[in-house]
Amino acid sequence: MKKLVVMSHPLIDHKMAKIRDKNTHPKEFRESVSEIGALLTYEVTRDLETEATTVETPLGLADCKVLSKPVVLVPILRAGLGMVDGIHNLIPTAKIGHVGLYRDEETLEPHIYYAKFPVGIKDSLVIILDPMLATGGTVSKTVDILKERGVKKIKYVGIVGCPEGVSRLQKDHPDVPIYLAALDSHLNDIGYIYPGLGDCGDRLFGTK
Repeated sequence: MKKLVVMSHPLIDHKMAKIRDKNTHPKEFRESVSEIGALLTYEVTRDLETEATTVETPLGLADCKVLSKPVVLVPILRAGLGMVDGIHNLIPTAKIGHVGLYRDEETLEPHIYYAKFPVGIKDSLVIILDPMLATGGTVSKTVDILKERGVKKIKYVGIVGCPEGVSRLQKDHPDVPIYLAALDSHLNDIGYIYPGLGDCGDRLFGTK
């Protein structure tokens, strides 16, 4: 199974223009990244499993549905943090894990320095959050880490991707669906998505 969804929606398009603009300040950038994450969530969670329940309304009983499988959000530090709030607002019962990876500047390959996950993660739907799917190495390594811990159902949610990153993730983990707000042209010679939006982590936190 290889699934790639690039969301098309006027509100996403509008907010993408904001975060691509080099003149957008960190506060508005953070808000827009969070909001795009929330908008993507509707498509990402379309097939969540539910179970029947009955609740008492002010007038009587109603047949309803509730989520039957735990959800865990795993942002990749640090840029993935920018997507957490928007998604967590829609799935407040979701637990949150964290993965820290750094990319070798020469080989562009990822190296892990931190991994912390909630108890019971192997029985959960895990949604990996990382705004940029560039080389694909970081997300692929994160999937490796999760699968080593017994996780069976994983989805990746990003904002901007490129063909190189999509191909790498699909090659390494064809069972992991990919959800993006935009698919850009290519990687440049230093491993950045073109035209992209620059370094998402720096722009989120005003560190550059």
